[in-house]
Amino acid sequence: MKGFTINELKVGQSASFSKTVTESDVYLYAGVTGDINPAHINHEYAKDTLFKERIAHGMLSAGLVSAVLGVHLPGPGTIYMGQTLKFTAPVKFGDTITATAEVSELIVDKNRVKLKTTCTNQEGTVVLEGEATVMAPK
Repeated sequence: MKGFTINELKVGQSASFSKTVTESDVYLYAGVTGDINPAHINHEYAKDTLFKERIAHGMLSAGLVSAVLGVHLPGPGTIYMGQTLKFTAPVKFGDTITATAEVSELIVDKNRVKLKTTCTNQEGTVVLEGEATVMAPK
């Protein structure tokens, strides 16, 4: 596996990764991170929240963006330097989330790439949007 170098990238180039979010994913994420917010893991508690059911951690979707950057675009060897995030809709158990990164700016002299990042569900609803800054692989 080889990532794209700064000279191989073009503005507008994009890549995506999709995953169906399961109950197990949410519990594993809670265990790994320690984020045991009952909105994610307690069905009875979640019934009284705004969404009326358990929802996935927002950062779980953000992790799918990391998968796009580290595996697909720019790919292996990429160094993640920063990310802005806005969570725009809940991710429910069973939703299929597609994370997409699109090159928006190349800063060749510093080997930096800015990418528009989005996650959408199976209905096309945007659940996350932001911008990543990465160092392209050498």
